[in-house]
Amino acid sequence: MYETGKPMVLEELELDQPGPGEVLMRIEATGVCHSDAHYLTGDLIAKTPIVLGHEGAGIVEAVGEGVTAFKPGDKAVLLWRPRCGNCEYCLAGRPALCPLGRSHGQKNELLRGGTRLSKDGVRYHHLMGDSCFAERAVVSQESLVAIDQDVPSEIAAIVGCAVITGMGTVMNCMPEPAGKSIAIIGAGGVGLAAVIGAQLVGAAQIIVSDVVDSRLEKARELGATHTINSAEEDFAERVKDITGGGAHYVFEAIGKQTTIRAGFGALRSGGTLVVAGLGRTQDDISIPLNHLVQGEKRIVGSLYGSSNIPLQLPEILRLYRSGRIPLDKLLDQSFPLARANEAIKHLRTKTVGRLVLVP
Repeated sequence: MYETGKPMVLEELELDQPGPGEVLMRIEATGVCHSDAHYLTGDLIAKTPIVLGHEGAGIVEAVGEGVTAFKPGDKAVLLWRPRCGNCEYCLAGRPALCPLGRSHGQKNELLRGGTRLSKDGVRYHHLMGDSCFAERAVVSQESLVAIDQDVPSEIAAIVGCAVITGMGTVMNCMPEPAGKSIAIIGAGGVGLAAVIGAQLVGAAQIIVSDVVDSRLEKARELGATHTINSAEEDFAERVKDITGGGAHYVFEAIGKQTTIRAGFGALRSGGTLVVAGLGRTQDDISIPLNHLVQGEKRIVGSLYGSSNIPLQLPEILRLYRSGRIPLDKLLDQSFPLARANEAIKHLRTKTVGRLVLVP
């Protein structure tokens, strides 16, 4: 990406060999996420020129000095939030809040400084330390989690963002969900992963809202007990009708003020709204103060599913391999890198599940 509002350009760049603490990855699959689209539109800000992509998986080809946890031939998932392992957040099992992640987002460099991408003497930036809309990527070792070789790369890639965000939010931010009602706003890759998570933890009512009927059909296939086309019905009122007063939990995966307010309105007294969707950098929200206080409702944010990623990501893959969760059903079309702009367009209009680029 050279500038916002313009299509991506497929080019050959020079990629440095991995330095100390870094790993060269051959990318086998990378998911196409709305966050990538947000950077293209300028809703989220990054330094340019930059190689996009943050939801990837592949094979280790080389390691830099001091790397002991990975060796050539290993398979790994790329993480868009690295973890140091030593700060208060990592030690508390909340590595998504590790300060290293903020450094990645602000500088668009690797953790040890600078970039490893260039062309004709111009340095190109890394998105979230990954930049995996590419055949290869050099990443910091803190941005990788090793996985078993027999995990399909397309599955591994989407688990690294959409799946762990959706499932993790349900598992980590919704205490005692068995027998409760969970309403999910947005049936994209993250929202559909939340449906799988809600089914896994035993939610009695799984209510999914979207404006695209094919996505709602997919939600029902994955375990939704009720669906709402919010272009045709009032989400909050419909949830209250279904649940007899409001949902115990609402998961907002869109990142818009209107959907966040609708989610708040759909809560029962004592309910919790969990917001995982990212919006524009300048966006804020407002909610009715007295309803918040008098209903003892809660609004919490969730980043990366509030997951202990090095532990929970392999757990999710074990659930998949044991046949407990149907992650294959989340996959939509696969595109080659040369059709990445087409994939972004498809993401905004037609996708059901998660799109994948296969270099």
